[in-house]
Amino acid sequence: MDQDGSGADFLLLDATRAPARGLTDWLVDALRTAIDDGRLGPGARLPASRALAADLAVSRGVVVEAYRRLTDEGLVGGRSGGGTTVLHQPVRLPPSGRHPAAPSAGPPRLPRPRLPLGDGVDLSPGVPDLSAFPRNLWLRTERAVLTETPPDELGYGDPRGHPRLRAALAPWLARTRGLRAGPDDIVIVSGVAQAMALLAQQLHRDGVGSIAVEDPGSRGAVDELEYWGLTAVPVPVDDDGIQVDALADTDVRATFLTPAHQFPTGVVLAPHRRRDLLEWAADAELVIEDDYDAEYRYDRAPVAALHAGAPDRIAYAGSTSKSLAPALRLGWLVPPRTRYDDLVAAKHASDLGSPTVPQLVLARLLESGEYDRHVRLVRARHRARRDALLGSLVDALPGASVTGVAAGLHVLVTLPDSDVDDTVVADELRDAGVLVHPLSWHRRLPGPPGLVIGYAAHPPDRLRAAAATIGRAARRGEV
Repeated sequence: MDQDGSGADFLLLDATRAPARGLTDWLVDALRTAIDDGRLGPGARLPASRALAADLAVSRGVVVEAYRRLTDEGLVGGRSGGGTTVLHQPVRLPPSGRHPAAPSAGPPRLPRPRLPLGDGVDLSPGVPDLSAFPRNLWLRTERAVLTETPPDELGYGDPRGHPRLRAALAPWLARTRGLRAGPDDIVIVSGVAQAMALLAQQLHRDGVGSIAVEDPGSRGAVDELEYWGLTAVPVPVDDDGIQVDALADTDVRATFLTPAHQFPTGVVLAPHRRRDLLEWAADAELVIEDDYDAEYRYDRAPVAALHAGAPDRIAYAGSTSKSLAPALRLGWLVPPRTRYDDLVAAKHASDLGSPTVPQLVLARLLESGEYDRHVRLVRARHRARRDALLGSLVDALPGASVTGVAAGLHVLVTLPDSDVDDTVVADELRDAGVLVHPLSWHRRLPGPPGLVIGYAAHPPDRLRAAAATIGRAARRGEV
């Protein structure tokens, strides 16, 4: 595995940082601080004690005792069937004094080069498990939304996004990704692709002609940025993420990154690189942070988003494309305050606002905790599929390096023979009914050959069979 550790998405808690004999005190302090600083507002639900204990790899008694202490302090309370919720009124973020009423916006997310495939196995990266979409839950929730939503809310909505969804997203982003943003800092967009389009157009209008991108990095992202008039400048990525020294050696004033789970290598931006990047950002125009695959991690502790380190320079973007389905076209953008109003105007000009009903459905799922429960369920399913593919690849390619396995929905196989043409291997695999991406698709700088292999969309038995086929093609250059 790339990293060891356990932790919770909730508040990015990591028990490995707690003193061995002070787990309960550590957890109480973490929860109390989150309540006081507003990340956990009144009515916010705490995870079930059993679930949080499992995430933290601690005794359930530690969590139960922590909840009891907070209950005694009057900060949280519980009721039958309702779980434990926050009672305390937190400190409020200061109002921004902006945002007038409207109106006054892998990673491969765009269509990518596709190879013909008959009845084979599509292991393209970025393809989620669409069979896991919670149809019954969505249908029930949508029915409730349509029953309760008054007619006047079915007209053209706020281009910033529905207030209820932005109000639900703000605390969720705070406790799961470490953002310090209020509802009026968020723009609801049609996925990260629209966020990138709005930001790229804004940069182009501001006279910014180029943008740094990770290399290897998402071909889809590069295509998107260049479509809107920006020249993509490749910057090398190593085991610690983007090489900030190389970034500083360029004359670019903006960059696009996937720091929590870099596409396609799967590495996490190391702490010292985060510090260096934030220093670089202080004199830059913009850092676009795509929080790619952040919800899916298996063998490492959670990593907070970059945004909180420089909210005046970082535009944070995320979506439900991997957690629910790309077809929903639901995403969010948290840009710097100085860019917000112009982006809202551009969003309004492009589509008059995102669809209201799906926004209200997602808001309810966030409010009820159903969204988190769904992600937890799918994460366990993806882990089993990851394990099946990884074990089979290790057997089929004993000399290859398999990385990016601790999180996400794909792995990177670096081929042992540097003379291998990975596009030829990918073509041979296509002919054998297995579709993967050659690593060379996603790089502009020289580097070793490899294959980028997704695993979320197929059961373990199909993944094992596909791994055997991949091994034969990579070892002998024939299938």
